[in-house]
Amino acid sequence: MIRSKNCLAIAVRRPDGEILVETRPWFSLTDAKWLKKPFLRGFPVLLETLVNGIKALNFSAQQALDEEEGEISPWAMTLTMVSAIGFALLLFVVAPHMFSVGMNWLGLSGGAEALSFHMWDGLFKLLMFVGYILCISFIPDIRRVFQYHGAEHKVIWAFENNVTLSPEAVRDFSRLHPRCGTTFLLFVLAVSIVLYTFLVPLLLQFWAPENGVLKQAYIIGVKFVLMVPISAISYEIIKFSGKFHKNILCKALACPGLAMQMLTTHEPDDAQIEVAIAALNGALGRK
Repeated sequence: MIRSKNCLAIAVRRPDGEILVETRPWFSLTDAKWLKKPFLRGFPVLLETLVNGIKALNFSAQQALDEEEGEISPWAMTLTMVSAIGFALLLFVVAPHMFSVGMNWLGLSGGAEALSFHMWDGLFKLLMFVGYILCISFIPDIRRVFQYHGAEHKVIWAFENNVTLSPEAVRDFSRLHPRCGTTFLLFVLAVSIVLYTFLVPLLLQFWAPENGVLKQAYIIGVKFVLMVPISAISYEIIKFSGKFHKNILCKALACPGLAMQMLTTHEPDDAQIEVAIAALNGALGRK
């Protein structure tokens, strides 16, 4: 799956070996000019990427299974999005918070107003993220997805260096790329740790429920709301670091994300590179 400015190209190798390319308009939530402004566009872009990604997966699954079913319905799309977002919030917001509550109960950290509470929260969140990626990487089908992910990056590098696209020419390029969704997710985690550490104690000084259970529910609710500015800030960081990727500061910003891509990308074979080339050509309007 490769996107140009307003177009999304999905390339799938069907069971008979043919590469099918589907080109469609990019579903956007940022058509309004004010939603394209820096620090406002991040959260809508995150949502529209999720919608387009789910649609692309649905299409590729149909072609791989050689089925003729139609597109996913709006209700099914909404349910899938809500489930995906809910699972992510449960795994990376609620679970780390409750882990920190447990550390406080054991006497190993202070309360939610303390720095130690949020240090435990951040540590557990990062371990959950890395552990999750590591675990799913052992699933054969996911490993193939990571190989296709690497193929996409290699093809994009070749295109950006004005190289004629062929498996032989693309093969030697890096499978790591600074403008990647994995890097974006890592920035989301890092920014969330910083904002939670400073903003949550600050908000608790203004008001907090007396009841302990309600207080923890209130803090979790605040963390949910903060995901909007967190995604906005993270998006601007990745845009900046990707645009000026040769700058030493941007190289430093990109390093953690590139390190994470060592897990989320694998070296592809030539057949997978061919599919990635077909997707890029589709996104560029080439035959």
